[in-house]
This record gives sequence, C-alpha cells and structure tokens, in this order.
Amino acid sequence: MQRYFINQNADINQRFCINDEGDIHHISNVMRLQIDDYIIITFADHYVYKCKIVNITSSKVTVTLEERINIDTELPQNITICSGLIKADKYEWMLQKATELGASAFIAVGMKRSVVKLTANKIAKKIERWQKIIKEAAEQSYRLVIPNINYQASLNEVFQQVAAYDYILIAYEDAAKQGEVSNFKKVIKQFQHNDRILVIFGPEGGLAEEELALFNEHAYNVGLGPRILRAETAPLYVLSAISYEKDLLS
Repeated sequence: MQRYFINQNADINQRFCINDEGDIHHISNVMRLQIDDYIIITFADHYVYKCKIVNITSSKVTVTLEERINIDTELPQNITICSGLIKADKYEWMLQKATELGASAFIAVGMKRSVVKLTANKIAKKIERWQKIIKEAAEQSYRLVIPNINYQASLNEVFQQVAAYDYILIAYEDAAKQGEVSNFKKVIKQFQHNDRILVIFGPEGGLAEEELALFNEHAYNVGLGPRILRAETAPLYVLSAISYEKDLLS
C-alpha cells in the first residue's frame, strides 16, 4: 500500500486533501488508484492512518481516515548528516540511503576540498531536487518524518550552530588510518533518547586542517573502522552503527 505525507495533524472526524502535484500525479497516473482504493498517510503529528480515497481531481485527492496504524520507525536520536559536496549522483544516492537509515536532517556544505561547487543561482534548484529525493525515500521506508536539507557555504556557518546539538562527531580519516577504534563506540553508548547529534563528513578530498580546528573544543574525532570509506559511504556506516546500538540492542 502506497504511503504519502500530509502536513496537517490527523483528525478522525474530517476529510483531508492531498494537494502536492507530485503526489497527485503518482496516485492518479503512476499507481492508477481510484475512488475506494486505500493508501497510507503519515500526518504532521506522526500519526499514521490507512485512508480511503473518496475523490480524485486534477488538483487534489480527498481521503477519509479509516484505521490508525501504530508504528514507530524513527531512530531514538535526531541525527543530522553534515557533509561536504560531492559528485551529484553520489550525493543523491547518499541522501536516499541515509533517509532510509533514519537521518533526521542534512546539511550540504561547500568545504575547502570539495570539487563540486554550487553557484548562488543553482542552490534553490538543487535543494528542491534533493528534498524530492528525500521525500520519496521517506515514503518508501515508512518514515514518520521527512528530513530537511539545507545548504551552507562553509563549515564556518555550521560552526555558528554548535549550541543546537548535544553531540558533535567528526568522521576523521586520519583517526581510522592511525587505528583509532574506541571513540565512536564510547560516544554512541552515551547517547540518550532525543539527543541531537551532528555528524560531520568531508568531501572526497577530506576535511582541511583549518576546518577540523574549528571544532576542536566541541567535537569528538572518530574513526570508522580500519577501512577507508568513500564520502558517500561513511554516513551510512554511522547511521547503521547507531541504529544497531540504539534500535536493536536497547
């Protein structure tokens, strides 16, 4: 059964309309759903309902709430993935998979060693495309929320937000090369429910020394095992490890 999001709180006593053009197209033309067919809708308050389609037009799909579905698919912690810009296909793949693995938010950053550069006139279009990829991945993986993504021109701008997080981790390639294996495990065990965690990853060329120095007093430098991971792979490793420790072992 197909899943969609509505940015309103659920109310069993009223009808709701899906107004998103992409969703309407998907319902009408891709899935070819009709009146009396059922879909799953996740509401802004994280309530999930099996809903019946009662009307379909070119501008909206109207549904009634039939049955509440009790699920909790979110990680116990709020994980923000902050990563340097990398090649478009790799970055988009990472966004899709990291959403499936439970990331709460993304920050795309123009880091010093990023080969990919975004000009001001391209940012809005890129974010729109990235948000669409994230939304579709959230629907596919039964997420209760759609992660947000924003762009920062440098890590200096990210540094201004450090007070918003309970923990900041930096995936540091040199730590892995030097055989550091304990910091990541120790820090994960400290995480509490609803903690806000920022994890910073460099682009293909890694983080510059001055970028690392920004967070010296605020972050844990962690190695991610003995193998050197690609820029698009490292966030997935981190999310998987946190999920294993906090979803499966708790």
